[in-house]
Amino acid sequence: MKKKGDSAKLALRLAMAVVFTAFVCVATIVFAVSVPATSGYFNIGETMIYVAALLFGPYVGAFAGGLGSAIADMLVAPIYTPGTLIIKSCEGAIVGFLNKKMPTQTSKSNWKIFTISLGVTVGLLLATTGSFYYSGNIELYLGFPSLESPTLTGFVPAEFWYFLGGITTILIALMGFKVEPEFGGAILSVIVGGLEMVTGYFLYEQLILNTAAIVEIPVNIGQMLVGLIVAIPIVKIVQRSLPQLKRRL
Repeated sequence: MKKKGDSAKLALRLAMAVVFTAFVCVATIVFAVSVPATSGYFNIGETMIYVAALLFGPYVGAFAGGLGSAIADMLVAPIYTPGTLIIKSCEGAIVGFLNKKMPTQTSKSNWKIFTISLGVTVGLLLATTGSFYYSGNIELYLGFPSLESPTLTGFVPAEFWYFLGGITTILIALMGFKVEPEFGGAILSVIVGGLEMVTGYFLYEQLILNTAAIVEIPVNIGQMLVGLIVAIPIVKIVQRSLPQLKRRL
């Protein structure tokens, strides 16, 4: 019986790895936002990497994150493919591993303090990064192959990011205080994995591509934060709708 159960878990992980590889690739390619005023650019591929890792663990997160992102880069930015394969694989593995290894014996009061503190940190980072680097005129590109002209243009004021940062802080704090104190574990896992991605691309661009890598740091931090605030609610909704996932994995 145990062997059958292990085989079923392996089959499910393999299936989810393939499915999320496609999700990561598509999310990376078909949705991109550019801020011409700052040369900032990000996609939502990180969202799918975090969802895969948080729901299905480090192996699925690493496989889908690395391969899905690398395939996307092969199609639109081949020079990044080798670095992306390693960096995004590590990112998915870190998020999935840390999320599974978070201590469960910590008191709920400590979890509440921890989660609320993380909520304040994420909100401040989002407000600061967004207002400095993602305010102003924006261009939205949808579809594949990448369009030469934007699908939609608009203007995002700095106040939007202050508002979004404040809302993010409040929602995370409320979740940690009222509903699920351990919410902070998933957030911390994503932040650590995301910082690996930011550091990895900085080193790859600086040492291998020999470009001004420092200008990409705010872009990658923004991508991490957007991925976090989108992925976490998706994961919680799926876990509550399909509690059997935890038993099967």
